Amino acid sequence: MIHNIRFRVFVYKNEDENKLRQAIFNIFPDAEIECVEAEGLIGDSILILTGVVDKKRDTRDFFNRLLSLDGAVLDKLVDDLDRKMDDKGNLFLRLSKDGAIDDKMEIVDFGDAIHLKIKIAAYPARKDIAVLKVRQFILDNK
Repeated sequence: MIHNIRFRVFVYKNEDENKLRQAIFNIFPDAEIECVEAEGLIGDSILILTGVVDKKRDTRDFFNRLLSLDGAVLDKLVDDLDRKMDDKGNLFLRLSKDGAIDDKMEIVDFGDAIHLKIKIAAYPARKDIAVLKVRQFILDNK
């Protein structure tokens, strides 16, 4: 179902890097996290935590956890699939930082979040096929 999941989190100077690392581990327990320092628009220091999850067990566990979300949340996700999927079959989700810190998975639509790029296993790798595959999988398993 999923080839890999790329994650990215921006850590601003008023945020605790260790809490956000733990938030990532709450979502992906076996994640390997890379950290780079960047400069913000006003010259402030920002850390960017990134990584790739590509073990089948880990991607399956993530998707199963996603499927355990409230039915209304899954319905909204199904409705938003066309908007959240690119032409190459990548599903883009954002998860709440605060929710992840508290070991909860909350899909959000604002920018200051944990950004996920989920490569859907679809052949050929096209948006319409990936959307159909994810939509059917969610509807069959909720």
